[in-house]
Amino acid sequence: MPIDPAVAVGAELPDRTFAWTESDVLLYHLAIGASDLSYTLEGPALQVLPSFGIVAPTFHMTDPPPLDLPGCDINLAQVVHGSQSISVAGPLPTAGSATLRTRISEVWDKGKASVIWQEGVATSPAGEELWTVRSSIFVRGEGGWGGPRGESTAVVVPDRAPDADTTYAVTPTQALLYRLCGDRNPLHADPDFAKAAGFPAPILHGLCSYGIVLRTVTDALIGGDASRVGAFTARFAGVVFPGETIRVRAWHTDDGIVVTATVAGGDRDGSPVLADCVLTPA
Repeated sequence: MPIDPAVAVGAELPDRTFAWTESDVLLYHLAIGASDLSYTLEGPALQVLPSFGIVAPTFHMTDPPPLDLPGCDINLAQVVHGSQSISVAGPLPTAGSATLRTRISEVWDKGKASVIWQEGVATSPAGEELWTVRSSIFVRGEGGWGGPRGESTAVVVPDRAPDADTTYAVTPTQALLYRLCGDRNPLHADPDFAKAAGFPAPILHGLCSYGIVLRTVTDALIGGDASRVGAFTARFAGVVFPGETIRVRAWHTDDGIVVTATVAGGDRDGSPVLADCVLTPA
């Protein structure tokens, strides 16, 4: 059996100790389309968008992401990023080091696919908790083994005009730039690999869309102040092809800022990109 939940659930992955510099932060911000100098100029005014914490542990990797998960015999072509969240204990430093401790928390059976959940906590060398991440991957063709289907709770989008409604034009080379942030999955660069995985062309990294949307909402509704982001969660509801435009709509609610992201224009106008998105202010 390619996925053995008895082995996978609760398994701890090897600790990952890593470091980052201001240059890494600057590159990440440029890769998600930032232009404001508070994101792109080194020095005391530089701030760090919390989503950087998701990529920081693997930022300097140059090989395709490994899938050596205990109890999971799967390959990269089967996998799509399902969802992602990050919560931060405070503003992320512009340079530093940390250790990420990760475990597999759940495995769900969706019939034609499985969903594997991971949870991780990044701590400083002094033992201070910096951020917490939770993510899922969708493994096509590996369901139907009789396991739990898991939860499915949709975020309610307010039935009124959004407080922010804006777009971001993804550049044709955006995925190639974002690859330099440590995700060398050929799905985002190699046309032949993308076609073998069922896509007509390479797609944008889900985490690039995630960062673009978080930055857009931060700029539009909380004054461009990354320190006011306490957490951000999203489900990857569809793909973006480089050259398309992402429409971002956001609403202030009692539970945080609810966000939707869709493709704008072209034959895929209205196609979902991110769903069940919530930005929780710090």
